[in-house]
Amino acid sequence: MKLPAFLAAHASATPDREALVCEGLRMSFGELDRSSSCLAAALARHGVGVGDRVAIYLPNCAEFVLAFLAIVKLGAIAVPVGTRLTAAEVGYVLADSAPRAAFIHPDTRATFVAAGNTPPVVIAVDARTPHELDLQALVTSHAPGRFDPPVEADDCMILYTSGTTGKPKGAILTQANNFIPGYINAVQWGLTAADRQLITTPLTHRTAFGRVINMLCLGTTLVILPKFDPRDTARLCAAERITVLGMVPTVGRMLLPEIEASARSFASLRVMVATGEAFPREVKQRIVRALPHVGIHSYFAMTECGALTNLGPADQLSHANSIGRLIPGVEVRFVDAAGRDTAPGEAGELWIRSGESGRFLTLRGYWGRPAETAAALRDGWFATGDMGRMDADGFLYIVDRKKDMVLSGGYNIYSKEVELAILEHPSVLDVAVVGVPDAVYGEAVAAFVELKPGAALTEEQLVAHCRDRIAGYKKPRHVRFVGELPRNGVGKIIKYKLREELAASAAT
Repeated sequence: MKLPAFLAAHASATPDREALVCEGLRMSFGELDRSSSCLAAALARHGVGVGDRVAIYLPNCAEFVLAFLAIVKLGAIAVPVGTRLTAAEVGYVLADSAPRAAFIHPDTRATFVAAGNTPPVVIAVDARTPHELDLQALVTSHAPGRFDPPVEADDCMILYTSGTTGKPKGAILTQANNFIPGYINAVQWGLTAADRQLITTPLTHRTAFGRVINMLCLGTTLVILPKFDPRDTARLCAAERITVLGMVPTVGRMLLPEIEASARSFASLRVMVATGEAFPREVKQRIVRALPHVGIHSYFAMTECGALTNLGPADQLSHANSIGRLIPGVEVRFVDAAGRDTAPGEAGELWIRSGESGRFLTLRGYWGRPAETAAALRDGWFATGDMGRMDADGFLYIVDRKKDMVLSGGYNIYSKEVELAILEHPSVLDVAVVGVPDAVYGEAVAAFVELKPGAALTEEQLVAHCRDRIAGYKKPRHVRFVGELPRNGVGKIIKYKLREELAASAAT
């Protein structure tokens, strides 16, 4: 089964039904199918074929979806590139994935040029230089192609996720990894072709891209918000009669004033789905009070595995701290440091299994990283790096993050990556980064810095140093200079003591 076949089926059965809405652009399923086939023909004309990588360095826009469909129709592999990354980070992704072509936008052009590692073919929304091909011109100047990539050419996307080494890893996702969750969503959330979904988060993340898959598999209408703004979200919900609103909890918190001030703007809404970080009980309660007709679904998801759990409306307040129960077809183990299963109810590293890698939910592997793939995929089990437990009723809880990941505003921030950036400063001897509670973003990055003897450094100088090395959302929001970092008997930094120190100072 291939994703383009789902689109072709909708285009054949309901060609005039609305598939995609973004700002002033509206595309039917028929138009989307034809335009993506024209763009695929253009890509093929410029040498893109089966297995080639194609970078999509675009903000939230209709062209993002169009580019992805064209790439997959050829049997090529899409490489979404986050628009908040620095030039150095973009350059790393391009060097690692070695794309044959790249899609860029006026908003990303300057960083793309600064990043270097430019692929042979560059396609731009609004091309401005002789080295760029204009996306719309390619669509209008090519007839729709017919393509028949080999059935085994199932890889369709490489999503980059930071690892504990600080260097991003490309998770290889297949078409099966995408369409199977699309149908699970239909069962759990009651999605049908009548639904109209609004995306509020970046399409470069699997959270938002899941709504694209819902459109392809189920025939829902997809409404794309170019950039999250609470008022724009409320306006679109009313104007476009949105029934399903996808978000991270940070969006929910920021949207609360609009929800409480103008509940009528959300009258058509029936489902909210959220993932990315802890969804505070208070936020859930206020949403339920303001919009009692809306059902909230939250879930635990990873780039490598997609959604693994679901916490439905009936359990949102009674099990507010849970990530929900496992979705059908997913198995779980909790493993101690020695690789043994923990006793029932006790915490351990969360391992999941969902059939052969690449066939159900679990990634096929990491791009060009056989050692990391072997370490993560063990006899069919994926070692998540998260510490969790399950209660007697089957509700799962994440109790700690083995990988020291900070979840801020729906973004995954790995402490090691931030630490490596800070350690590049000549005045820094050592550093420890932890996540701390944040009223708006769920968590924020806090850095404890040990300076070299005689060195001087201010918080402002350190943040400015980070600005050129890592994306803005990864920069420390809190910086503390300490005489000595707490360590255990073998010299490892004891991070929980740093969290306790921050909690104690916040309490006073």
